[in-house]
Amino acid sequence: MRLIALNKPFGVMCQFSAHPSRPTLADYVPVPAVYPAGRLDADSEGLVLLTDDGALQARVSEPRHKLPKTYLAQVEHLPGPEALAILRRGVDLGDFVTQPAHARAIDEPAWLWPRTPPIRHRAAIPTQWVELIISEGKNRQVRRMTAAVGHPTLRLVRTQIGPIDLLALGLAPGAWCEVDPVCLGGRQSRTRKYR
Repeated sequence: MRLIALNKPFGVMCQFSAHPSRPTLADYVPVPAVYPAGRLDADSEGLVLLTDDGALQARVSEPRHKLPKTYLAQVEHLPGPEALAILRRGVDLGDFVTQPAHARAIDEPAWLWPRTPPIRHRAAIPTQWVELIISEGKNRQVRRMTAAVGHPTLRLVRTQIGPIDLLALGLAPGAWCEVDPVCLGGRQSRTRKYR
């Protein structure tokens, strides 16, 4: 059983099959027979887990397992207490209501790498970083949640899945490492990094 942690760069498709205009996971992880355990859309960055084990893939990706996933979202304008309270209670997105989330405004992380291309700066529109922890992870859920409370997401970075923490792994965009699958039970192991 293999478990790989990748820091997926912006613009990369979360698939191994060829894409006509964008890079894919195959351009970064030359390991056969592994597949994403959950996805990030092309416009999102950060931690993606890959495995060759179906049960482990389900443990990571299926909401019924309630594995927490941490996201940092740079949003338009400055969300006030009411917007954060709605995110914490659950947001009605029309087709479903999200589970309650951990949500708090944070300073821009000093460790965060610059995005290529950068977010377009607009002097008249301030931005704020928000940390969101959810256990669902439906398609574009975080982006939909922030938009629903009036704060569209400009940049989205997934930093943690369960106990696997991108910052602790020290992976630059495009880098990956193998992680002991036992760590999903709460024990972190030694890792080897690859570029």
